[in-house]
Amino acid sequence: MLHGQTDTMSNKGADKLGILMLDTRFPRIPGDIGNPQTWDFPVQYAVVPGASPQAVVCDDTAPFVRAFVREGQRLVAEGCTGIATTCGFLALIRPQLAQALGVPVAASALEQAAQIQATLAPDKNLGIITISKASLSPSHLRVAAVPEDCAIVGMEGSDFARSILENRADLDVARARHELVAAGQTLVETAPQTGAILLECTNMVPYAADLRRATGLPVYSIYTYLNWFHQSLNPKVFPPG
Repeated sequence: MLHGQTDTMSNKGADKLGILMLDTRFPRIPGDIGNPQTWDFPVQYAVVPGASPQAVVCDDTAPFVRAFVREGQRLVAEGCTGIATTCGFLALIRPQLAQALGVPVAASALEQAAQIQATLAPDKNLGIITISKASLSPSHLRVAAVPEDCAIVGMEGSDFARSILENRADLDVARARHELVAAGQTLVETAPQTGAILLECTNMVPYAADLRRATGLPVYSIYTYLNWFHQSLNPKVFPPG
């Protein structure tokens, strides 16, 4: 997609979910939030020009707020009844987006954290895998209402993280899968009280099933979040009793 261009996957009769995309070129493989075939409901994308993964994750989101609002307003004007984003670090700007757009906004997979924690036994905690632990600040965690005792493992130094943050045109999927599984194993070894895993990065979804098999734990992601979110926008219609 070109800068500012929208792309739609249609499904007649259902409300569209608008997805604000970072300005990327890395492959959007099946399961990635940016691949329309990932979703069983209609989505419409809008790219936010200049909002690169490096800028949003490692630098400062503030310079891009107006651009995200502008593209979000366009999606709403084109019929989207809810808005999501393609980076967990955008939890920081969810309040501004929700205020400006006037529709519900699901900005980050991290926003599920408190709900997930509520499903676990009292002696279990949520564990988080993020693309950059160094960049995941207390402000990100606070605005997403992430419980304070969550263990966090970062993907710094991995080929997966470099591919995403450097916005490479290629992605070694097999290597990324191996690295994500290794991160999950590190999480459960260093924090044995972990009862569920939450993937901060929207590009980690294709490897969720591998993490589940390797750790035996429930795995949550932007995929679980947006399926739940869209159900509220387009509730299932049941036949009369």
